[in-house]
Amino acid sequence: MPPSSTPDPEPTETIGTLGEFGLIGRVTAGRAQPATTLLGPGDDAAVVASPDGRVVATTDVLVEGVHFRLDWSAPEQIGRKAAAANLADVAAMGAAPTALLVALACPPTTPVSTLSQLVDGMWAEAGSAGAGIVGGDVASSPTLTIAITALGSLQGREPVTRSGARPGDVLAVRGRLGWSAAGLAVLARGFRSPAVVVGAHRVPEPPYAAGPQAAAAGATSMIDVSDGLLADLGHVAKASGVLIDVRTDVLTVPPRLVDVGAALGVDPLHWLLTGGEDHALAATFPGEPPPGWTVLGTVAEGDPAVLVDGRPYTEGAPGWTHFPQH
Repeated sequence: MPPSSTPDPEPTETIGTLGEFGLIGRVTAGRAQPATTLLGPGDDAAVVASPDGRVVATTDVLVEGVHFRLDWSAPEQIGRKAAAANLADVAAMGAAPTALLVALACPPTTPVSTLSQLVDGMWAEAGSAGAGIVGGDVASSPTLTIAITALGSLQGREPVTRSGARPGDVLAVRGRLGWSAAGLAVLARGFRSPAVVVGAHRVPEPPYAAGPQAAAAGATSMIDVSDGLLADLGHVAKASGVLIDVRTDVLTVPPRLVDVGAALGVDPLHWLLTGGEDHALAATFPGEPPPGWTVLGTVAEGDPAVLVDGRPYTEGAPGWTHFPQH
């Protein structure tokens, strides 16, 4: 029998064949860094400028099958989303992001192209926030896991915490609400459209610059809406010892979410109130918020709680929790 005229396919390059340092070299070579990176990848540790002597630091872990699915999102989209989750936390402190440290754990059979695209997404998202990737690590694991530490600069301002809200403040939000939850609901039903809604779940759009803007405008408290508006405002209410009342008459449900809600039999307002992973910023202000922020409610004296139109929310859980209590 004559040999086949079709050449054998090239074997897929994997992490097991490339190795840890080969991968690190592959994903860091030729990358541009912001001015705050004094020493980037390649040494025992990085050096990042901190002109006012303080560093804002936060970390997050994402696990395949829990936080993301490779059959729902491309690696580049997952990388952007992983970076955004951490960069938004920095912005929520009123700081400007400066650097990311990235640790990846994955099976040795993972294609190099998957991790290259994953890190490409992280670089792109970090760059959009004015930060760079300054170091990290790679390890073997049965499950693809991403751990990111983000650093930020307060630029001379005081940090805006969850504990500063005071009675008489107004509650305001900057960024999208409910879009990611609607996209997740679409994907969970086996659909891939509307593309703009699914895309909002795959790649959030945190308003990074709004964090420092809110701090400069005198925000008394602020939080990244990662688990759901009501759930995250609950953290502010508890930390500040106040009652927060959200008004639904000022919450505008985007037409696309109205359409998706009608198709799936879901009240889209529920997505706006409880949906996470949009990484909007919610803050309280002693007066009028800065331009671009939408006033959604008020802060009052009372036992720490979050109300919706003056009443407890009874239409479901207020947001996402990893370890629900039974």
